Amino acid sequence: MTTALPWRTDGKPHAPGLPAWSAPTAGEPLALLPIDGLAGVTPEWAWGGADGRGVRACVVDSGVEGSHPLVGELARSVSVLSDADGELTVADVPPEDKAGHGTACAGVLRSIAPAVSLTSMRVLTDGITGSGAALLAGLAWAIDEGFDVINLSLSTTRPEFGVALHELADRAYFRRCLLVVSAHNMPVRSYPWIFSSVVSVASHDEQDPMTYYYNPSPPAEFFARGLKVDAAWPGGGRKRVTGNSFASPHISGICALILSKHPWLTPFQLKSVLYLSARNVVNVREGEHD
Repeated sequence: MTTALPWRTDGKPHAPGLPAWSAPTAGEPLALLPIDGLAGVTPEWAWGGADGRGVRACVVDSGVEGSHPLVGELARSVSVLSDADGELTVADVPPEDKAGHGTACAGVLRSIAPAVSLTSMRVLTDGITGSGAALLAGLAWAIDEGFDVINLSLSTTRPEFGVALHELADRAYFRRCLLVVSAHNMPVRSYPWIFSSVVSVASHDEQDPMTYYYNPSPPAEFFARGLKVDAAWPGGGRKRVTGNSFASPHISGICALILSKHPWLTPFQLKSVLYLSARNVVNVREGEHD
């Protein structure tokens, strides 16, 4: 039975005599894969006793203040940079955040999963502005690095980036990089939160950070805490923040807990676990969750 991560490889070349993407299993059996059974899923089964240990998460945002006590140690801090010719590259940078948005999201994620390995990918530069090209480059880097959970509390309304973001969302899905994305704060069409290959999150108005709900009328699939969140802010302080941006890292943190306890879950299995563990999902034979 394999213990490697086959979804993080480039796959095998085309097999002669078979249609594209096929496998010659008659002569070369596929390796057996461990599974996590989903019988009896409850919040306790899903993340009870977990702290995020062994899970790598990336916050794609405005940067993260790594010295903030509510954030803790960062595994790495990188940014999308533009050279004199306008070419985009990814480079290591000091763990700083001029806007505060990324620090707030990182602090929320860390508060849920304190032992998670956390990396900052800065795609926003001055304030909370950035280019679509930088967003694509930063997200592609995070996917190719193979993070288990990627928190993206950003979206774009520009349709010209929709196709590329859809392709990246699908790439993340097939590489088992769980992409957790906040819905837009306004009732407008934006990307990539509307894609079915991501976990999309909007807000509810309760205060419990572990309370979340399944939305039976997507595209936003889940509701998590997003109003008046006491969040980390640059300078070592705190700020009361509101928005779907801050609901998303609550779900990212919960996903990190689940993967810490059940590392072989596929993205669609993990979505099922989120669904089955949501506060408003009731087992008709056993009653609602405690």
